[in-house]
Amino acid sequence: MKKALSLILVLVMALTLVACGGQSATTPSGGEEAGSKELNIFMWSDYMSDDLVANFEQEYGIKVNLSYMNDNADSITKLTAGAGDGYDLIMTCDAYMESLINGGYLEQLDLSQIPNAKNINKAYWSEQNQGYCVPYLMNYIYVVYDTERCPIEITCYNDLIRPEMKGQIGSVDGARNLFPIALIALGYDPNSREESEIAEAYEWLVKYNENVVAYGSTETNMVNGTISCMFTYDGNTAEAMAQLGANNTLTVAPFTADPVQLGFDLYVIPKGAQHMDAAYLFLNYICDAQVMADNLVENPYSCPNDAAVAAASEEYRNGPAFDFDYKTNVFFQEDVGDAITIYDKYYQMLKVG
Repeated sequence: MKKALSLILVLVMALTLVACGGQSATTPSGGEEAGSKELNIFMWSDYMSDDLVANFEQEYGIKVNLSYMNDNADSITKLTAGAGDGYDLIMTCDAYMESLINGGYLEQLDLSQIPNAKNINKAYWSEQNQGYCVPYLMNYIYVVYDTERCPIEITCYNDLIRPEMKGQIGSVDGARNLFPIALIALGYDPNSREESEIAEAYEWLVKYNENVVAYGSTETNMVNGTISCMFTYDGNTAEAMAQLGANNTLTVAPFTADPVQLGFDLYVIPKGAQHMDAAYLFLNYICDAQVMADNLVENPYSCPNDAAVAAASEEYRNGPAFDFDYKTNVFFQEDVGDAITIYDKYYQMLKVG
């Protein structure tokens, strides 16, 4: 069974290129320092403030060693290969949790050692996942456009393939980010397992690809005027709006029918981790309301920690990147099982094209 799951998860790797308080942090063991003096973390780069890491090291006398992933494939590869010898915490996303849990690749968590986890909104932390992960940040992946420079008003995904949008779009990448919007535009389940539907989505994405200028640093391209529309994460939108300041003319596309993706980045402890005591301390630390609120200054993504959001600045809580009406009209990535090979086939065709 594990071999089958490993095959599925390894195939997932090829798909995903990029993209889920109130009191001082306490030691879960009741104030005693951890026995471990180092903590090895594998995660996205530029996704956690240097101060957070430095303050944790100073408070607990634990050296944090950070290593960075290029895409979700890296983290899944490490987890399925047995990452416990080298890492104590690994960042992954919600789309792969079912297979990781079923495959036995994760340590089951003792939530009594993470008392600050009470700050996390349970609506963003499924009952199945609660025993194996701790949510870090989350992100809406939506469409943003410049109201002065974009040729058209964007109201649905199908607007992105209109000929007027040629050379106007910057986009996040990854099969599990791109294929869902095509499937929705065609009236299908964003997590479809039907090859005929995925094939139609591929044809839609070929048209989309013709309008895309660049994949990746969408906010940079928007700020410098290279593009007038972007399919991106809410945090990237917040950063672009902040850089534009008084000159900001960006708006989140006012979708009324098409749902948007809500994804989560999660920390898990790989099976056999060598410094679990330190891992528990860190998980509890990042769940602290003020610690996470301070982290949101540099990483202004949506946050599942309600206490941290309450403690965050008014600028963050009322930011235009999060001020839209369809937050309840969302969808989540689901484990698509063996259909992942179908997505891989058409995604590779799209990238070659």
